[in-house]
Amino acid sequence: MSQNSDQLNLKDLPKSLVSVVFLILFLAAFMVWDQSYWWESRDDYSFGYLVPLFALYVIYDRKEAIIGFITHTDSNKMNDEKKGSLWICNLIAISCFITGSLLYLVGGLLRAATMPQNPATLAISMGFALVLLSSVFIFSSETIYGKKMLLKNRLKLTFLFLFPALIWLISAPLVSVLETQMRVFLLTQVTIVVFTLMDFLGFEIERQGNILVLPKGVVGVEEACSGIRSLTACLFAGSFLASVYLKKFWKKILLVIMAMIFAVLTNLFRSGFLTLWAYFYGAEAINDHWILPLIGDIGSVHDVMGMAVLILTTIGLICLLPILNFNLNTYLNRLNDSVKPEETEVNTTSS
Repeated sequence: MSQNSDQLNLKDLPKSLVSVVFLILFLAAFMVWDQSYWWESRDDYSFGYLVPLFALYVIYDRKEAIIGFITHTDSNKMNDEKKGSLWICNLIAISCFITGSLLYLVGGLLRAATMPQNPATLAISMGFALVLLSSVFIFSSETIYGKKMLLKNRLKLTFLFLFPALIWLISAPLVSVLETQMRVFLLTQVTIVVFTLMDFLGFEIERQGNILVLPKGVVGVEEACSGIRSLTACLFAGSFLASVYLKKFWKKILLVIMAMIFAVLTNLFRSGFLTLWAYFYGAEAINDHWILPLIGDIGSVHDVMGMAVLILTTIGLICLLPILNFNLNTYLNRLNDSVKPEETEVNTTSS
């Protein structure tokens, strides 16, 4: 039976599938409520307010593909599937569902019994991701019309929900110990790179731990300069662009990796710029506000450069999209199609 999205009737949906959808929505609503505490209280996770909207947009953008999987099947190929592979995938899916449910339950109970804390939020986010992905795979064993769905189609359908499931791990804070270690590592590396570069260029500078001693004052490379804030925000931007505009999995991974690389490089540029600003104008000049004609106060030098990191990274990722989507064969075919009419016109004129 072949159906399209326009012919899909809600009455055709099995009650079990409807129940699972409502369960997922309930789990998502509780998770959003839990994470909203961090979005409001911490500037480095304020981008989290966009996560629910972007997750819904990705699902809506893939609506046709999702409906296509749950309404179509090729029953002629069901006999060709290897039962061993199907059994292993089902076992993994059930294990992930049980693990995710336990993680979500523990995180939810911990969140309800105490104030918001990182381990509870992380457990809820991980549990939700496992429950969502495993539920999609388990409950897609049959189409809504009772026909079996091919294993490869079930895997493809599950893959479509990868972004809505995993993006919550970025919008939630890491465990305190791990987050502190990452901040300290990045902070140290930023300080070393900025000091080495300025010293190589001949500037009079001295390093004392994470403090840079300049002729006109002292600049402390604080936690905000570690780059963890821009790293999480840029990772979110790269994940969204990859899920919406790229099809092949390796291209998606490459864009996410490039997002992290751009975040690190732009943060080094930001730290170097602020250090040079303090070198020439004094350490206190970093907090001076920039006043632009017709616009007015756009914020302090420190804050403006922080926003510039995210803007530059996003622009860089957008510029990469046409490169990653470039297909040489498609380009050559279009080139040939554009040349053929001209050749036909010339031949007609000659005759």
